[in-house]
Amino acid sequence: MTSDAAETHRNAEQDVIAVDADDNPQGTVNRLDAHTGDGIRHRAFTALLFDEDDRILLAQRAADKRLWDTHWDGTVASHPVEGQTQVEATEERLEEELGVTPDQYGDLRVTDRFEYKRYYENAGLEWEVCAVLQATLTDTSLAPNPEEVDGLMWVPYDRLDEHPEYYRQLRLCPWFEIAMRRDEER
Repeated sequence: MTSDAAETHRNAEQDVIAVDADDNPQGTVNRLDAHTGDGIRHRAFTALLFDEDDRILLAQRAADKRLWDTHWDGTVASHPVEGQTQVEATEERLEEELGVTPDQYGDLRVTDRFEYKRYYENAGLEWEVCAVLQATLTDTSLAPNPEEVDGLMWVPYDRLDEHPEYYRQLRLCPWFEIAMRRDEER
């Protein structure tokens, strides 16, 4: 990425929360800086939404995302901002990306937390302490934002978990794959 592109990229206008390995805040850092070069460890979350038949909602990241564009993710993933809880950040992203509001679920909760570091092509990296949140949608009405999501798919969670080879062609995001491997809640 050229320095001009870096200066104008929307991530350069945002901050994320830098954290130590135990997820203790270490101040805020520029979001673009956290995702380039050697990266800066920061706080993130991934949310996994299920329907009442235990299918998981996968979302395909928009093609213009800087990292892991067009890859399939758990329902939403992002970064809380300073002063925001993981649950508050997840509620915000669910509404922004999918039009899902808290009255469509009632059990949003943190189920896990892990650290990982992965590089993506020549575009950057993720080095995150990632909280995993889960909820069950009682109303599966969706209004996806095309700037964030290129596709949606309901997948039987047990089948995906037990037979990931059936879904290789989807190119799953690394944080979602880690969250799924570690999932003891389902």
